[in-house]
Amino acid sequence: MYLKDFLKKYKKNNYTYIIAEACDNHFGKLSSALKMVDQAKKSGADCIKFQHHLHDEEMLKNVPKSKNFDLSLYDFLKKFSLKLEDHIKLKKYCEKKQIQYLCTPFSYKAAHELNKYVKVDFFKIGSGELLDIPSLLKISDFKKPLILSTGMSTEKEIKFAYKKLKDKVKILIMHCLSEYPVNYADLNLSYISNLRKIFKKNIIGYSDHTNDIFTPFPAIALGARMIEKHVTLDLNSKGPDKDVSIDFKQLTTLIKGVRKLENSYGSIKKIHDHEKIIRSWAHRSIVSISDIKKGEFFSEKNIWTKRPGIGIPALKFDKIVGKKSRRFIKKNSLLSYMDF
Repeated sequence: MYLKDFLKKYKKNNYTYIIAEACDNHFGKLSSALKMVDQAKKSGADCIKFQHHLHDEEMLKNVPKSKNFDLSLYDFLKKFSLKLEDHIKLKKYCEKKQIQYLCTPFSYKAAHELNKYVKVDFFKIGSGELLDIPSLLKISDFKKPLILSTGMSTEKEIKFAYKKLKDKVKILIMHCLSEYPVNYADLNLSYISNLRKIFKKNIIGYSDHTNDIFTPFPAIALGARMIEKHVTLDLNSKGPDKDVSIDFKQLTTLIKGVRKLENSYGSIKKIHDHEKIIRSWAHRSIVSISDIKKGEFFSEKNIWTKRPGIGIPALKFDKIVGKKSRRFIKKNSLLSYMDF
């Protein structure tokens, strides 16, 4: 499903929009990025996301190196980033394959290029850029929806960014933990419920950095309607995102599970039609456990509860004990209201 269709329909059903985050797991090779498009489509993802880096616009050369990088971030991006012409080709290829193209700009200039030359439909803003308000305000001038990730931020900061942008552009908010690799105790998935209460008019999603497929399920149950997962063609490949990525076989399994469970997250307790058939035999009724003479009093010695549930319900047992039988009742008979 394309994002514009999702935005129209999400409130009317439980559909979950799945984004396959290619990040830099293509290592700058267009051929690998194209393969990732094919695999994302085959897996059933709605969207595949890339990243547009202009390293000199994005950072200084001496940015501290994280543990998940072998090279400095500046050197890694300089060596392994996709070029603008790659993004143009990827967007056209995604259109051919009928899967949504999405890209994260890491600077205003990158967003400008994506808007002008790639003609993107919307932008994904990474957690590191959530508080880059000067850039976000200028990106908002393109009047394209923004998906905001909220890793490494406080609730106060999320509200601040939202307040600055809410009157300019449509905003979708992603709960996120920016750890590489993830400490599961830090996930705080229930905060998704908090985001839904705070931003009642906005779609809330979950950008997942675990290297398995388990956490999206509780996230969806808590109300996330957009899931982003890092993907790779080869789990053995090295790179800064290897500890937070799954392969496309895992993605396929995840999406099959999401689609199977999509309509299972209701909150109303009732007896469903198919349950009624089972209820008729699975519940207990009050039955005689010995022959009962006419005029004999009902007690635990001569009545008890057994299946099926088509007679007097077991929950009425206390009200029947002490009453007098109006007829002879044979052992192992369902009692009726005419019997007392």
